Amino acid sequence: MQPMRRGTLIAHPRRVSFDRIPIAIVLSSFEPGGTERQMSELIRRLDRHRFQVHVACFRRTGAWLRRVEAAAYEVVDFPLRSFKSPTTAVAMMRFVRWLRSRRIAIVHTCDLYANIFALPAAALAGVPVRIGSRRELIPPDRTRARRTAQRFAYRTAHRIVANSKAAAQQLIYEGVPDEHVAVIPNGIDVTAFTERFAAQEPVSRSPVITVVANLRPEKGHDVLLRATRHVLQHVPEARLRFVGDGPLRPQLVDLASSLGIAHAVEFLGYREDVPALLLDSDVYAFPSRTEAFPNGLIEGMAAGLPVVASAVGGILELVEHGHNGLLVPPDDEQALAGAILQLLSDPDTATRMGRAARVTIEERYSFDRMIAAFEQLYASELTSSRFGAARTRDVMRRARPAE
Repeated sequence: MQPMRRGTLIAHPRRVSFDRIPIAIVLSSFEPGGTERQMSELIRRLDRHRFQVHVACFRRTGAWLRRVEAAAYEVVDFPLRSFKSPTTAVAMMRFVRWLRSRRIAIVHTCDLYANIFALPAAALAGVPVRIGSRRELIPPDRTRARRTAQRFAYRTAHRIVANSKAAAQQLIYEGVPDEHVAVIPNGIDVTAFTERFAAQEPVSRSPVITVVANLRPEKGHDVLLRATRHVLQHVPEARLRFVGDGPLRPQLVDLASSLGIAHAVEFLGYREDVPALLLDSDVYAFPSRTEAFPNGLIEGMAAGLPVVASAVGGILELVEHGHNGLLVPPDDEQALAGAILQLLSDPDTATRMGRAARVTIEERYSFDRMIAAFEQLYASELTSSRFGAARTRDVMRRARPAE
């Protein structure tokens, strides 16, 4: 699986940056979600003295659109209704012309649809460096046809970035050569999560269990609801918070009612004050059925919460059982309930695990580390491309201005 030959840059009198590297980051939209959050932060934090950041999308919508517009050189939409539609070819050729007119040196695609659409188009446009992404394992809502199309698109990329070792192994299993895979874990702004241990006296209130995740089948919210029914039999004052929204909300509301626990469950929807909500919680539960590298779990750990999570995928790279959290089998409501009750009944152990969780995130998963890894990847790929090693070195030597 060799990538297509790198092409030459095509000059254009407009939109050309001679002192910065023009990069196009492509994602579907800016709706709340782990991928959208991580890539929006990448767009915002790339060094503007080194990179001129262009953004392409399919839908110019979402909570993070404004902050991306404020950070990017431009945001351009290429509406895409269906890959089966004849208009897709028209949109793809428009995208090719856009890449050439902006003299784009790097195309970085961020999700399945962006991979399928933009990587082959970037090859056709002769973009020197083409980088795809794998930020999930195999979600149940992706068809075999789409997965096949993505594997074909990967053939036109020079590197595929996985956000966990688990996602990288899945890529290799699907036939992507090991040397074409890079692992760059998600990042987080740890400073947004004030130390919850700083309070002199604990707040007297009902214990709160929180999960931050879109309401989709693979996230296992239904398992958590059933586990909560068991928890309430022992700790009737406990409360469960769902932070996030999604297509399963009506079914989950109905399930909470049928289980007789609706009084103890809050569906908060999408929220901007996630750090505050987590800092006012006692346990972070994450019962996902499949996961590459969950942003919500990182947030819970950064807030210093003891976590209970499914032993699947990239979660195994974050949570060390008994040290910074507890691991349980997926789809096991009894085990999930037992682990939650263990933490609620043993505050000392819960505090110890929460502190260890916070340290794990501080040491390994800061945004600074993530951005530096992406910038290094861009530089190494450009150095071996027709963009030129000398020009890459000149641009990448530029230091950020003093804060």
